[in-house]
Amino acid sequence: MMGIPEHWRIDGETRVVGIIGDPVSHSLSPPMHNAAFAHYGMNWCYLPFPVSPSLLPDAIRGLRALGVVGVNVTIPHKEPVLPLLDEVEEEAKMIGAVNTIHIVEGKCLGYNTDVSGFREALRSEARFVPTGRRVAVLGAGGGARAVCAAVAREGAEEVIILNRTLARARRLADDLARLFPQVRFFFLPLEGKQVKELLPSCDLVVQATSLGMKGEGSPLQDPTVFHEGMVVVDLVYHPPETPFLRMARERGAKTVNGLSMLVYQGARSFEIWTGRPAPIAVMKQVVGLWAHQREE
Repeated sequence: MMGIPEHWRIDGETRVVGIIGDPVSHSLSPPMHNAAFAHYGMNWCYLPFPVSPSLLPDAIRGLRALGVVGVNVTIPHKEPVLPLLDEVEEEAKMIGAVNTIHIVEGKCLGYNTDVSGFREALRSEARFVPTGRRVAVLGAGGGARAVCAAVAREGAEEVIILNRTLARARRLADDLARLFPQVRFFFLPLEGKQVKELLPSCDLVVQATSLGMKGEGSPLQDPTVFHEGMVVVDLVYHPPETPFLRMARERGAKTVNGLSMLVYQGARSFEIWTGRPAPIAVMKQVVGLWAHQREE
């Protein structure tokens, strides 16, 4: 009798991980992690779980009940999920955002792998070190919190937080100023006229809102804020070049999309769940292929 192909193997011993968010249909995490499991011949699978905000508490209880090993957490749940967890690592607690949950003996443990993921993406893709630099971050959600913490830890001199809801930007700036008193934090409205005056003086600009997914929209409309010598990052990775990144590239800036951060934050999640070193080269290859396929 012909043997069953290994990649068809889903049985009573399959260990399940996944991603919760709203939406999750765009996520490249399932092919990336499933390729990593296949690389090691592991009987694991990674699934996308769409979870609306009102059902988040039910979803966390369900993960425990179903014996799921863990999940990644994406927009809009990175901050609201914290009080639903049993334990949260110090860095995630400090930042106020969780993007990885590991369920051990019925307890939900929260981690933030976005900080290390963003730091590694900057180093590998842009050869950029934030020490002594001026950084602008667009957005004030969980992704923005991780970015601000990453550049603050690396010794950024100033961090400007721009957000449509000014109160949220102020709250984030105040939180971070307490954690990193050596860094100067400012907050401004995203649509304010000061944006055009301040952004050109920044060494690094990071787009950390959900705008740009599926190629629709950009939080900035004026391309003259970008210039050569500036590094511009968009955490959105679908499409690989968002309208925001296209504007920056056409002005001569060094651009980095969200694929590298996806890989590096995913690598740490993989290691938390499995205890094995992540096959980063495999994960990079798979997300690159899938991103290219979606663009065709």
